Amino acid sequence: MMAPALVPAVRQAALGQAVNQPKAASAGRLKQSAARWCYSKISLDDLCRQGAEMGLSGIDLVNADEWPTLRKYGLTPAMTPGAGTIPVAWNRKENHDRLEKEMRENIAKAAEAKVPNVITFSGNRRGLADDEGRDNCILGLQRVKKVAEDAGVTICLELLNSKVNHKDYQCDHTRWGVEVIKAVDSPRVKLLYDIYHMQIMEGDIIRTIRDNIQSIAHFHTGGVPDRHELDDTQELQWRSVAKAIADLNFQGFFAHEFVPLKDPIASLKQAVALCTV
Repeated sequence: MMAPALVPAVRQAALGQAVNQPKAASAGRLKQSAARWCYSKISLDDLCRQGAEMGLSGIDLVNADEWPTLRKYGLTPAMTPGAGTIPVAWNRKENHDRLEKEMRENIAKAAEAKVPNVITFSGNRRGLADDEGRDNCILGLQRVKKVAEDAGVTICLELLNSKVNHKDYQCDHTRWGVEVIKAVDSPRVKLLYDIYHMQIMEGDIIRTIRDNIQSIAHFHTGGVPDRHELDDTQELQWRSVAKAIADLNFQGFFAHEFVPLKDPIASLKQAVALCTV
């Protein structure tokens, strides 16, 4: 899920990388990240400093004005805005011109700062048949795939649940998302597989990931059923999930996007340790 308060980039100076960046601690075979919006009560500087100490490689869902703070601690802006919103995006052709412009601008900013991924969405159905919505998403993403390829930036189409959190969202099953990705046919247009959302919609997480890993560029976590800590109050065995992904030699980011009920930094540290495989 994308934080609602992501705002446009500020000035170009924010795109620069710091010289002699420190190297973050290691967290095993996975490049772990954390979604900024889940830790909004903590200053970004504190989150980055402590995140790097516990082994994070990046921070998710951050804007261009925040990138220099991440770089100061050797962290990557792992996921940033691309185009569209959860309810209004690529599944309707009338949005394509605006979304293409938005995507081109954000990919250019990401490429200049060596930011690897931008996020995007299908949009809500609002009565639109799944086949038609799929075909429209394919057409729209084909318009921007070469821009992403040339820039070396990956567009990530997010899978979200339509049962609990995002009623009527169209890209709500892995099969539908994979059909879009395969038809667009670009190494720079992939899925953001949100494990929390797909556990709610489908279950069978490890098998589904193994069968579709070539279509996945990024992961989000979150305890099910309540999207809180990755602990024994939740139904998934997160260490097993993390190991299965690492065993596939996954090279993207594995980002924690749960809302902590306990001390946020302690809970994040616990999740990082659990998923260090």
